[in-house]
Amino acid sequence: MAAIPSPLIAIVGPTGVGKTKVAVCLCQQVGGEIVSADSRQVFNGLDIGTDKPTSAQRSMVPHHLVDIVAPDEQFTLAQYQERAYDAIEDVVHRGRVPFLVGGTGLYVRAVLEGFAIPRVEPNPRLRQRLMEEAERNGAAVLHARLAELDPEAADSIDARNVRRVIRALEVYETAKERISVLQERQEPPYRILKIGLTMERGRLYRRVDERVDSMIDRGLVAEVQGLEARGYSQDLPAMSGLGYRQVLMYLRGELGLAEAVQRIKSETHRLVRQQYKWFRLDDETIHWFDVSSEPQERIEALIKGFLAESP
Repeated sequence: MAAIPSPLIAIVGPTGVGKTKVAVCLCQQVGGEIVSADSRQVFNGLDIGTDKPTSAQRSMVPHHLVDIVAPDEQFTLAQYQERAYDAIEDVVHRGRVPFLVGGTGLYVRAVLEGFAIPRVEPNPRLRQRLMEEAERNGAAVLHARLAELDPEAADSIDARNVRRVIRALEVYETAKERISVLQERQEPPYRILKIGLTMERGRLYRRVDERVDSMIDRGLVAEVQGLEARGYSQDLPAMSGLGYRQVLMYLRGELGLAEAVQRIKSETHRLVRQQYKWFRLDDETIHWFDVSSEPQERIEALIKGFLAESP
């Protein structure tokens, strides 16, 4: 008899919509644990700017893949996928329900769609050369080159995401194969329920802005100063994330604090728009709920029905 596939529940949606709060409540209802799908919350010490789960939330529900690497450690998509699968299996083995929760679309899809991620080691010298070329000639030049070499990859990567463009070019130059070919997928062995959380865009932007103000009030500037004092360079990928990059510009005297805060807000609005491209409202595999108008009981009923279903 074939093994019964284990359930896996994904909670996705844009930043600021309240995924963690909803997921914690749902986990308490059905005996779940959270496997984070956030590319910044993996780093120790990046707490306020990544809006990590609070200590109270972590005490109520176990969270996995939060605070697992130092800011100067390399952490690849392949490493994330492997550790996410391990965490999910651990949760299932203990008779609990795994919830994959986060807004990093690439992380979510790597797990749910079973990306076969190229095991191509980073080439720092090549990366530096390509980064310097992007700075000298513009990111569009690298994206145009990728479009010639691997049109499918270029279609899926925003030209402004220079690091991902460089990675695709790095894979091509190293493996002599297109990253889109190497990233063929193998469906993971789970029964998957995808739940999307959304709200009216203007209201979401206001929530984002309030959250940014709260981060400043809670000490984001001091957090960045502390990271610098511990020797974490502004050139590290971990330090280039939203909030950290703009505060570093303020600390270097390139921006006033008010302008830095406004840039964080506007860049976060842009992130929201990008996330709606990863998690599309017309994606029929996602059950969408407007958290500002629909009672959470509807989500609970959907999950309990899903868990009760025979495979």
